[in-house]
Amino acid sequence: MALPAPGPASAEGPCPTPSSSTAPSQAVCHPVDEKLPASRLVPAALQHIAAMYAGVVTPPLIIGQAVGLDAAGMTRLIAASLLIAGLATILQTLGVRNLAGNRLPFVNAASSAGIAPMLAIAETSVPGHQLPAIYGAVMVAGVFCLAVGPFFGRLLRFFPPLVTGVVITLIGVTLMPVPVSWAQGGDKTAADFGAMKHLALAGFTLVVVLLFQRFGRGFLKQIALLLGLFTGTLAAIPFGMADFTALREAPVAALPAPFAFGAPEFQPAAILSLCIVMLVLMTESSAGMLALGEICDRPSDGKTITRGLRTDGIATLLGPVFGGFPTSAFAQNVGVVSLTRVRSRYVVAVAGGALLVLGAFPVLGAVVSLVPMPVLGGAGIVLFGSIAVSGIRTLSEAGLDDSSNIILVAVALGAGIIPLAAPTFYAGFPAWAQTVLGSGISAGALVAVLLNLFFHHLGTRSRQTAPALKSS
Repeated sequence: MALPAPGPASAEGPCPTPSSSTAPSQAVCHPVDEKLPASRLVPAALQHIAAMYAGVVTPPLIIGQAVGLDAAGMTRLIAASLLIAGLATILQTLGVRNLAGNRLPFVNAASSAGIAPMLAIAETSVPGHQLPAIYGAVMVAGVFCLAVGPFFGRLLRFFPPLVTGVVITLIGVTLMPVPVSWAQGGDKTAADFGAMKHLALAGFTLVVVLLFQRFGRGFLKQIALLLGLFTGTLAAIPFGMADFTALREAPVAALPAPFAFGAPEFQPAAILSLCIVMLVLMTESSAGMLALGEICDRPSDGKTITRGLRTDGIATLLGPVFGGFPTSAFAQNVGVVSLTRVRSRYVVAVAGGALLVLGAFPVLGAVVSLVPMPVLGGAGIVLFGSIAVSGIRTLSEAGLDDSSNIILVAVALGAGIIPLAAPTFYAGFPAWAQTVLGSGISAGALVAVLLNLFFHHLGTRSRQTAPALKSS
């Protein structure tokens, strides 16, 4: 049975909580605006947190390790990411008039797409200035998103599934060395790096994830990754492979201090790299909003997408003040809505509030630091591998029966894999070129966009319309 179109009231405010005396007019309440009872709302919100939590803490874990933060610094970085994710998700779901928020069950948090470019920035920056250089570039990328967002609909034809599929695939492929290093112990300078005990723990964690994925049902299957992390950590404790230092030293409650990791620094090459990534993130967010609009029977129009992208820009701009990273949509949570058919945006708002609480209590965020590197490595193979699979799935819908498209994908993937296969390939290039091309994601995205222009736009009398965006 088709759902009735939402009226102006349902688009701007909540529906009353259902009761035994519900009026007949209550039936027109759109499911997106429905306020569920706690018995349904809390479990549904927990499912969203379970689906996104590992993804939220992944960027701070990787970047923090790369720049050499201690346990206390890692705790602050994780708490900041949780806090910004909570604020962005609440703003997105509840909205502020017609300024920001798409008012859909839409989750916003730090995206894994920015990890590789930020690692490249860290590698080319002077020690002690790595995070400031990253945060300066992230803030400019946020301003770029706010400036381009209202006009982004016109640019979508330059980012068809051919381009976004290449980028998403490269995100998974270029990040795979990270969990491999974790599986070996994480610290390449340690004497036991690559020891069998680390590999065994990583393998055990991977097997646990696979078993829960194979035999789990419902909620257990959805949180297979978290269960693998939990089980792997428990197995590591008797062997002395879990470090409780951060948990003992973390404050119970504390809000992240502004610019705790240093004032932002603005490097042109770093800014260019993250602005390119921001275009990809905006494409992903737009795709997620279009897909979620269809799932919720409330199609996303241009104004909805503009408000949603404005939320991305605000969170990306303000996030670095407290230690956040580029913010975008979480596709896995779109999948949760599709799977459960619970479409209330207030469910996701409650999940955002829970993330806000986790960020305000660093001791809760410090629990993540208990997870040993090999355990993260075993689970990370699944996490980053699934990102690559998402890209492959997007490419499968991109018309690869056309020879031009095959060449485009082949060359773009090749350009993106060069930094992974030959890390010193661009050693003779200027520093700015090393920052942009040294990231497989940035290099692959640039090549994919340019070849898409060359094959499908320049010199063509009738420009082809890009296929409809789909959530990956």
